[in-house]
Amino acid sequence: MAEYSLHPATEADFPEIKALIRQVRINPMGLDWRRFTVAVKGPVLSEVEGSGEMIACVQLKPVPGGLTELASLAVLPAYRHQGIARALIEHQLADAPRPVYLTCRSGLGKLYEKFGFRVLEADETPRYYQRLQRLAGIFMGLTRKSESLLVMKLG
Repeated sequence: MAEYSLHPATEADFPEIKALIRQVRINPMGLDWRRFTVAVKGPVLSEVEGSGEMIACVQLKPVPGGLTELASLAVLPAYRHQGIARALIEHQLADAPRPVYLTCRSGLGKLYEKFGFRVLEADETPRYYQRLQRLAGIFMGLTRKSESLLVMKLG
């Protein structure tokens, strides 16, 4: 089990955030370091000393329609299944205004259900996410035939 700590991202973390997002192949759009919490290997050190290796990140971002989205959850493969994603999600949701939305591959739906998220039916999905689902359906149909994009809501 890796020793890690969570802290709000700094501007200096942004290149690592972008690299991590690319490495795990999730949507690189709408990244803003000011909205991220990052997990670093080892304890948080002072800004002068820097922090350990970034191993995970997540952001809580505004989306059209005045909605809030849990997004860009990324954990390096070597650090998965160690509770890091759970810690990041719980940290971001602790003071987040409700409702909170997210999108994920259908295979990840069960993970988010553990936090109280539920899959939205088509008639209750906000317009912004309906458009996203249509686009993702085209893309995923070409690349991952067995998966779809879920829109989920907490609160």
